Amino acid sequence: MDHKPIILGIESSCDDTSAAVLVGHKLLSNVIASQAVHTAYGGVVPELASRAHEQNIVPVVSEAIRRAGITAQDLDAIAFTRGPGLLGSLLVGTNFAKGLSL
Repeated sequence: MDHKPIILGIESSCDDTSAAVLVGHKLLSNVIASQAVHTAYGGVVPELASRAHEQNIVPVVSEAIRRAGITAQDLDAIAFTRGPGLLGSLLVGTNFAKGLSL
């Protein structure tokens, strides 16, 4: 039987925290948390963005996994945005992906 990999994708390059689960080319879930806090400043504030990613990443990834009907142990791979993007925001996604992969 042909095993299609289950992949978690994490995106945190700017002001949205998002996670998706795919099996092969089929999208099982996609969860996005937007950051309304930037509206008052007329643009993205990097420090606020990275702090919001820290608050959002666990619930966003957990919900993506739940909606996909799998557990974290079922994942075959974790992909994350390496760049380009805001350094602090990218680090949140990178470090979360690395921690989850252990």
